[in-house]
Amino acid sequence: MAEPFTTYKLIVLYMAKHSKETLTNSQISEFILDRDYTDYFQLQKVLSELVETELLRKRTISNSSYYEITEEGKKTLSYFEKELSGEIKNEVKDYLQTHGGQVQERILTPADYYTTPQGNYAVRCQIIEKDMTVLDLTLAAPSREAAQAMCHSWAKKSQDIYGMLMGELI
Repeated sequence: MAEPFTTYKLIVLYMAKHSKETLTNSQISEFILDRDYTDYFQLQKVLSELVETELLRKRTISNSSYYEITEEGKKTLSYFEKELSGEIKNEVKDYLQTHGGQVQERILTPADYYTTPQGNYAVRCQIIEKDMTVLDLTLAAPSREAAQAMCHSWAKKSQDIYGMLMGELI
């Protein structure tokens, strides 16, 4: 049997491999912590090491971290997957079926603002569907408050704005 820390890494890789969408830090944490496999700090260390060793890819969008397995991660898991018990594998699959992780048509609409080198504000709005960026739009904002408001409205209005842009351009 593998050491506990290694087992946690294998569980996370197994989750990422069998999920049909990128997993959030919250989803991984919920699974691991609800079953008392380890504590939050150990789990964050596991995730950090998996990203550093390029077995997982991490994307941060609007303060949420999303994880997906890399080809190297899949290869590594194939060598050590036998170290995970059938019970743990079944728990992972059951969790993914009942808590998302099976949704294939997921559309992400991240929006963030930042200060430009000139001291102004810019807002970057995106539409990402199935890991493909459909729209990537950066707009100048007159103030920080306006930038925050634009970010807040983006999720609700992104589809309408995309439709309007496509209608005007095609």
